[in-house]
Amino acid sequence: MARQGTIRVGISGWTYPPWRGVYYPKGLAQKKELAYAAERFRSVEVNGTFYGLQRPESFARWSEETPEGFVFAIKGSRYITHMKRLKEVETPLANFMASGLLRLGPKLGPILWQFPPQMKFDQERFARFFSLLPKDTEEALALARRHDERMKGRVWLEAQGRGPVRHAVEIRHESFCCEAFIALLRRHGVALVVADTPAWPLLMDVTADFVYCRLHGAEQLYASGYNDEALDRWAERVRAWSAGREPADANRASAPLKPRANGRDVYVYFDNDVKVYAPFNAEALAARLAAQPARQTKSA
Repeated sequence: MARQGTIRVGISGWTYPPWRGVYYPKGLAQKKELAYAAERFRSVEVNGTFYGLQRPESFARWSEETPEGFVFAIKGSRYITHMKRLKEVETPLANFMASGLLRLGPKLGPILWQFPPQMKFDQERFARFFSLLPKDTEEALALARRHDERMKGRVWLEAQGRGPVRHAVEIRHESFCCEAFIALLRRHGVALVVADTPAWPLLMDVTADFVYCRLHGAEQLYASGYNDEALDRWAERVRAWSAGREPADANRASAPLKPRANGRDVYVYFDNDVKVYAPFNAEALAARLAAQPARQTKSA
């Protein structure tokens, strides 16, 4: 019997003032919001790592505030993707890895690298970047040890055993809609983010042993919600990916892969946060997929 991959449905970030008193209960302390979300989802994306290097103490605190089996997806540094635009990023990448990611231990999930809308596909540049990315925690630790002096006093250079380090990329320019880019991703085992938005391409090519989805709002970026029909459609797609197949309605830039007997893990994050749709949509999709966490008995 074919194995099903693990399905994790969650939210992109968890600290949003408009959610307070709407999704988060009125009076819930801000410092308890992550714990509250972790009772309802099996994963969240960390947004803060995109904007600046965090400290090991922050990763330790996030790990302590979430239950066993919970996973964080980590957004890669915009200094690497938006400012350096992947040029000469060996040291910045080492600094990023040294900032505390490995302190999450088994709670370290995929690393998301998102690129600006103006950035076009450059095969040589992306191939060089993908070759730098660590594939497991031992490689990540070796890379982290190459950090520069700016990280003095704020590094974490330990790994809890050897585990995979997964990477996913979110593209926002039509030039990536080509077989050459898909082939490059598959060669390096990097996942192409399935990004649902009216603003940039929606591709569903499977390129790794996992699938990573970001639902930003199909009609209005970050603001529109998903109705029952849309959630049912996404649930069917997730079931197909989890079973190692591809959805019947997949929009691809290349030929589909053969079914994978061991299935694929699937990560889905809702980023339509502006009108507080994200957490409710995420709960609804997780329920359709029986992908909710076991509720903790104690209250938040």
